[in-house]
Amino acid sequence: MSVPRPRRRTGSPLKRATGKRPELRTFVVFCEGKKSEPDYVNGLKRLPHVAQNTALNIEIHPEQGAPITLVEMAVARKEDREVDECWCLFDVEWPQNHTRLAEAIALARTFHINVAVSNPCFEIWLILHFQDYGRFDNTDVVERTSRALDGRKGKGIEPQRYMPLRKEAARRAAQLENRHSRAGTRFPQDNPSSGMHRFLEAVERPAGPADG
Repeated sequence: MSVPRPRRRTGSPLKRATGKRPELRTFVVFCEGKKSEPDYVNGLKRLPHVAQNTALNIEIHPEQGAPITLVEMAVARKEDREVDECWCLFDVEWPQNHTRLAEAIALARTFHINVAVSNPCFEIWLILHFQDYGRFDNTDVVERTSRALDGRKGKGIEPQRYMPLRKEAARRAAQLENRHSRAGTRFPQDNPSSGMHRFLEAVERPAGPADG
């Protein structure tokens, strides 16, 4: 497989915080959605222990690009030496899977870009804040279930409702991952699942000597 050339960097160069405050880790998070994912990340940004250790910068593809496009953006962005980690948050979108999913994940692995994939969609991660969910389902069903649980009308969420429940969501997501591992269910058949618990762990990890 030929490796596509990274796209031109669209974000502005980042500068680390200086002065008396400890140096912050800098994460750049690439999202395909313009509402729920950025809302959730912004909720994490407001957590005091995250704000003290980590700068979360969100970049959204202007045309809701496919996962491969997000990874290409991240590859270009990682050239910035001020960036510690790049994360791409994207969906599978079952049953009409995103094109070039396997290629996007392979490219991310080659360039050490972190990915948090939700299958079938990001809303499975939102559901896990409230309850277990073990059914193989399509995107429409999962989105409707998610909206019924929090009562929202559109895509945007109120992150303050989710932050107190995030540890429980991470536990449930890890359980799903273990279940698929035991069953030998491989991507993209690992429905339902979400890698957001690994993103959460990275963001909330205390800064140490290796991060400075």
